[in-house]
Amino acid sequence: MKEDPEIMPSDHRSSLNTHHSKKNLHHSIDKTLNNLEETLAMSRLLARYLGKNSVVCFFGELGAGKTTFIKGLAAACADYPMEDVCSPTFTYLNIYLGSINIYHFDLYRLKDEDEFLSMGFDEFLTADGICCIEWSERIQALVPEDCIKVILTHAGGDKRRIKIMGIGIDEKLSL
Repeated sequence: MKEDPEIMPSDHRSSLNTHHSKKNLHHSIDKTLNNLEETLAMSRLLARYLGKNSVVCFFGELGAGKTTFIKGLAAACADYPMEDVCSPTFTYLNIYLGSINIYHFDLYRLKDEDEFLSMGFDEFLTADGICCIEWSERIQALVPEDCIKVILTHAGGDKRRIKIMGIGIDEKLSL
């Protein structure tokens, strides 16, 4: 895979946004991804830094590329076939078993946090895997403070704008 300097910046100061939280500095990377290949490359790059009990929250309109990003992440983290990754819109959760398990939630149809808790889904947040949560705003109070947030928006054609936020994320995603 060819490294694209726009996806993996050597100097991240121009794309760095710093936000103060209660305990730590949160940083972000904000990029335009020009095509599917760049989107998958960014997901694989993020995957390198995820470990057990990582929680990645995804935001974006329908069709913004959340599931596509998760396909690349599941392939990179769990060696799971990308073609077998699909959004669990009607079942809420898909589990992709691999070297590290991926718990893929799509909460678009979820009513509220109580429904999430009543199904026991909160146990997956600390189940030694990686939680990828689409529509995580439905359970905002349950999401760990140190989660990584991925915001995807359409930028015309196959282009996507991506913003990834989290503690030290600029250092992790800058090579």
